[in-house]
Amino acid sequence: MDNNIEEIALDKKKLKAFLEGIYYVYARRELVYPDPLWYLYKYDDVRDIEIVGLIASSLAYGRVAQIMKSVERVLACLGTRPREYLLKHGDSDIVPSSFKHRFTTSYDMNKFLRNIGGVIKEYGTVEIFAEECFKSSSGNVLLALNLFAAKLSSNQLPNAFPLTPQPSHGSSCKRLCLYFRWLCRTHDVDLGCWTFLNPSSLLIPCDTHMLSISRLLHFTSRPSPDLKTLQQITSAFKSLNPSDPAKYDFPLTRFGIRSGLSTSLLS
Repeated sequence: MDNNIEEIALDKKKLKAFLEGIYYVYARRELVYPDPLWYLYKYDDVRDIEIVGLIASSLAYGRVAQIMKSVERVLACLGTRPREYLLKHGDSDIVPSSFKHRFTTSYDMNKFLRNIGGVIKEYGTVEIFAEECFKSSSGNVLLALNLFAAKLSSNQLPNAFPLTPQPSHGSSCKRLCLYFRWLCRTHDVDLGCWTFLNPSSLLIPCDTHMLSISRLLHFTSRPSPDLKTLQQITSAFKSLNPSDPAKYDFPLTRFGIRSGLSTSLLS
């Protein structure tokens, strides 16, 4: 395969073949760990998986090793049936006061778990709530994500680091985009538990890894992974794969997560 990224990026047909090659090699479940997505595979019930996914994606910032440790610590408090546990104990503090994940305190996490429990009590499942957000927004993905994030981050302390950032605040909402990718894509590493949202509507989870790759591919020249960058990058990926723009997110970001993978294709 041609390793000259500049030449590849300027030829749309060649770029699509390049990305498909990376997808073929790296979009495998055995390459998921260490990635918080890995925890979703441990559950069989969709109603538990969607809750585990919210927790895992919300903590997906910082060093990977710390992310995995923090997610595991929260999930250990919820037992083998997170939904059932939240319905029974969701009004109480669940994680211990010693819990801390970078900017997220035990107070923040307990509020978040209460909000998830509230959504479940009101709607039955997180999926039904998510679908209502999309219906209320008439298909506007950013507005739907805003509604979804706002309810799950309600009653947080002022200036608290948001576990579900909102697009209206200028955020690229990487963790929310990651969550919806996990739940709505039905291929390879992603679980496809939710059926109400077509993968064509998904946005690219945009963090510093994806920003660096997208700059190499000439998808954006912006310096930071904000909302406008998210829109530019998603538009570029969508032009290559309209039915599944988030397809290449997992394999492309393996290079920033796993050690020992060859990066020659991206150099």
